[in-house]
Amino acid sequence: MTQERTGVAAFKGNPITLVGPELKAGDSAPDFTVSKNLLEEATLGDYAGKIKLISVVPSLDTGVCDAQTRRFNSEAAELGDDVVILTISTDLPFAQARWCGAAGIDRVITLSDHKEAAFGQAYGVLIKEFRLDMRSIFVIDKNDKLTYVEYLGEMSEHPNYEAAIAAVKELL
Repeated sequence: MTQERTGVAAFKGNPITLVGPELKAGDSAPDFTVSKNLLEEATLGDYAGKIKLISVVPSLDTGVCDAQTRRFNSEAAELGDDVVILTISTDLPFAQARWCGAAGIDRVITLSDHKEAAFGQAYGVLIKEFRLDMRSIFVIDKNDKLTYVEYLGEMSEHPNYEAAIAAVKELL
């Protein structure tokens, strides 16, 4: 049975239900399968040996998600080759590619959780009511241990960018 968490998050003040476990720093990062594009998939193992910052957004075509992805794209240049920044949303891969081209995003890798919401369920961020992934941040070390986890309580708020970047820098 899939775990559901109600009352831990909201959208514009209205409670939403998150599907999946609540992960914590120190936990092993769950594997996942998402889409790189229409034909290719990606898993956690594809980024083995890298420090991973996973920025989860409901949809790139919204203001906060746009700003969040742009912010991590600009931060990526300062973090070096040992770090990969993944932005995961339930947007279709076509929409992600279009958005990245229009926004000039060239350092963040966008991945789509649209097919099975496997990432959302594994990381406890799938919003049952909308079938979107809840805004959140995960930092995973080179050994696939979570070192930083931020679940947002309100879908329309920004994450703590500084804390997430500091968590990555501690691993360098």
